[in-house]
This record gives sequence, structure tokens and C-alpha cells, in this order.
Amino acid sequence: MLSVRSLNTYYGRAHILTDVALEVAAGEVVVLLGRNGAGKSTTLKSIVGWVRPRSGEVVFDGRRIDRLPTYRIARAGIGYVPEDRRIFTDLSVKENLDVGRRGRASARDGTAEKVFALFPNLAEARDRPAGKISGGEQQMLAIARTLMGNPSCILLDEPSEGLAPLIVDQMTAAVRELKSSGVAVLLSEQNWRFAAAVADRAYVIEKGRIAYAGTMAELAADEAARSRYLAV
Repeated sequence: MLSVRSLNTYYGRAHILTDVALEVAAGEVVVLLGRNGAGKSTTLKSIVGWVRPRSGEVVFDGRRIDRLPTYRIARAGIGYVPEDRRIFTDLSVKENLDVGRRGRASARDGTAEKVFALFPNLAEARDRPAGKISGGEQQMLAIARTLMGNPSCILLDEPSEGLAPLIVDQMTAAVRELKSSGVAVLLSEQNWRFAAAVADRAYVIEKGRIAYAGTMAELAADEAARSRYLAV
């Protein structure tokens, strides 16, 4: 479904990503692991057009999208939840979800109910200002708002960062549900426990290059690789 090929991205003269390549299939959860500053967030931003790659290709559903503006990439079916969430704190939970609505009214209504089923905490807090819910619930809201656009692929940047273990468990259940519904999920993470609980395959990025690729089972069994690329 999503194919990234030989991606090179720069910030000014700084070469941040070098020949990054990865694949995500429909109904698959793939994690991009790495230390702070390794290039995880830049990879996701390059895919959705927040940062324009200098060379390489991003192909989605058989169509090249790396030269499209971000709004057209979103309309093609890719949702993106940045690390800083960017929710509207003065709006209610429901109003935040309304911002993400797209498509026919009947389809949108059905999506809202699916989102509330996925995140019951949000259903209970639907009329509360988003600035008054917990950090974990705000992360859920950021994901839920993106899901209101009915993406077939969703990119999550550090979704478990700073969350309490109970909220991480709820996030785990939500990602598994997305997978079972056929949504492709690409997430960047440093939380090994969360990544191991949800992902089918893993890529490890080190200094802007893909240093390791394999199944989660293979990476879990490769203590040397985890120590080399992921240990702080």
C-alpha cells in the first residue's frame, strides 16, 4: 500500500535522510524505531509532504505522491498524527472531531460512532473542552480526529510518549483494532514494549539511514541489534 524508495531529505544543507526505504501493507503495523534525532519524525513528515524530499519516491496505492501538496496526500487516504498532537484546546472533543470530518454526512456519522467505540474515554468526554482532558486522552483525540477522514493508512509519531501505562494499554488495543479493520499503520517509536505489542515488522533508523529491517520477532530475538541501535 505504502512504499518509500530511496528517500533523501535535507534541512538546508544538512542531509537528514539518506536513501530511506520502507514498505507498509494494508492491515499491517510497521514501526520505525530509533534514538532521538535518528530521523524518525523527518521520515513521516517527508511521506506526508510537511518536508519536501530532495530525491526518491513515495508511492501510495500504486500512485506516486511525493510531489503532491500535503492536502492532496491527505485526500488520497493518508492520515498523519504529529508528535505535538495539535488539538484545538478551546473546542470540545466533539468539535475537534468535527474538524476532521470528510465525505458524505451519513459516512461521517458512522465514522464518529466508530471512533467513540475505539476510544470510549472520548465518548464520555465528548462535550468537554479538549484542553480539560488528560494528556493521554488528548493523544487519543489527535488520532481520533485523523480517523474522521477515513484514512486507509495512518502515520503516528511517538503515540505512546509520556503516557501512563494504562493509557498505553488502551492505545495498544486501538492500534490492534485499526489493523484488524485493514488500516495500514506506520508509527515511529522509542517505547519497545508498545512497539513489540502492536507491530508486525520493524525498521531501525540510525543517523538518517535504515540500519535494520525485519519482523518484530526477529528483532526481539536479536539482542545485539537492539543493544547496538536502540539502547540509550
